[in-house]
Amino acid sequence: MIAAPAKLTLKLRVTGVRSDGMHLIDAEMVTLDLHDTLVIDADGDELVVLGGAADVPTGPSNLVNRALDLVERTAGVVLTKRIPSQAGLGGGSSDAGAILRWVGFDDSAMAASIGADVAFCTIGGRARVRGIGDIVEPLPFERETFTLVTPPLPCSTPEVYRAWDDLGGPTHHSGNDLEPAAIAVVPELVTWRDDLWEATGTRPTLAGSGSTWFVRGAHPGRGRTVVEATPAGWEPSDG
Repeated sequence: MIAAPAKLTLKLRVTGVRSDGMHLIDAEMVTLDLHDTLVIDADGDELVVLGGAADVPTGPSNLVNRALDLVERTAGVVLTKRIPSQAGLGGGSSDAGAILRWVGFDDSAMAASIGADVAFCTIGGRARVRGIGDIVEPLPFERETFTLVTPPLPCSTPEVYRAWDDLGGPTHHSGNDLEPAAIAVVPELVTWRDDLWEATGTRPTLAGSGSTWFVRGAHPGRGRTVVEATPAGWEPSDG
């Protein structure tokens, strides 16, 4: 069994847009003990997804299958989903990263070609991530606790980036330049932000393109998930 840790984007600046429309970023990311798990059968050839949202694909578009195609491998995979989808926590990318670690693949540029967060999720820990996600510079691990709130409001990453373009490329004092764009796409996010703000006394930050909000520290309560940062190579003690 292999763990696929969620990623949390602590800071995100959009630094430019390439001629092909891909956005360039400068971000700080960490992996979390919130994780999916994969059971891999090297002799199999079918992906089975347990748990998660009903819209999680099982066909060629699933990042597990795309990662296997990238390394020209087949395998049977039983994927148990715990990371919410379209929440800014890199669920699909973490699953792809687990596959790439399994085969020992370490080409960050190729990993990022199937998903912007895949290169970081393959390495894990704490890192500065630049370019289109293909430049990953590991940073010293820091033990940190975070409290997450994930509204039942999926945020489409492409839609959020389009909104960022339409808004003229705003920056934001929270450290996440995508926050105004995500709120423009899903205005209901503000209510969830303000509820967490009131409960903790700390202004939440949006995780990546959303929809998850987070604050530092442990603030357990209804609808909140308390998580810990994890170092590169982390596996849960219970397997």
